Amino acid sequence: MSSLKSFIQLCGVALLVVIPLQAAAPAKAIPPAAESKAQTELKALVDRQHALLAMADKATDAASLEDLRPKFQKLVNDYEQYLGDHPTVAVGYVSYALLLGKPVLGERRRAAALLLKANDLDPDLPVVKNQLGNYLAEEGRLVEAVNYFLAAVRLAPEEPLYHYQLGTLLSEGRDDFLKSGEWTRPTLDRAMQDAFRQAAALAPARIEFTYRYGESFYEVENADWDTALQFWRGLESRVKAGVERQTVWLHEANVLLKQGKAAEARRQLGAVNEPALQKQKEKLTAQMPAEGKTEGLKD
Repeated sequence: MSSLKSFIQLCGVALLVVIPLQAAAPAKAIPPAAESKAQTELKALVDRQHALLAMADKATDAASLEDLRPKFQKLVNDYEQYLGDHPTVAVGYVSYALLLGKPVLGERRRAAALLLKANDLDPDLPVVKNQLGNYLAEEGRLVEAVNYFLAAVRLAPEEPLYHYQLGTLLSEGRDDFLKSGEWTRPTLDRAMQDAFRQAAALAPARIEFTYRYGESFYEVENADWDTALQFWRGLESRVKAGVERQTVWLHEANVLLKQGKAAEARRQLGAVNEPALQKQKEKLTAQMPAEGKTEGLKD
């Protein structure tokens, strides 16, 4: 599932999320003074974590990364000490897991174990559900992963990234889900497209979310092409003139072809003149029926 792994890396799913300590629901109540101490200590660890990862991102060679290794090791040791001192603080396990899961350390299995511990302590942290879903997806256990993504969406319905990741998982793993027998094609199509639609609605400024919703119409078995055309036409004014806008025109032409409106599609393609888009234009032009024929084209 290499494409899914690439997606996970692209989206930055191991984002360092600082969760309020009060969000944790430990097995034993933490006295206010101890809670304040635990929160202060965790914030200091997370601040160091951000700083070190920023330096690692800027490292230009292996030697530079090697110079940072003692500092990462010290941070790891301090996290171990923190969890020993505060074993019931779920967010401590989460922050440590997010560190270990980073490529610079690459301890994914250990990170997953910490996330499971956090999930036991507090089953209502969406970032934990999301990260466990990512881990299972990378392991190729997609049918298991989807339940964690669904849980993340239920717990944080206003977080667009969770919807986007759910849609991508359903899209990339379509065959696996259908083979499981737990999903039908209509159910899968509906869930996948709704996830992308939600992500686009929640984060309209994230053009990649919006664009992916538009592409989802090509993946479903019974696409609503009227809605698809309305979507692409609505996107025109939101993208830059030139290649971006003309790419949208190509999509409009493609949808018009699928609706059997060849004459309109031909006019739309005539407006595309960017050299970078000529191959796509030629591909669509080749699908055009002869002049005067209006029958629709099959997917």
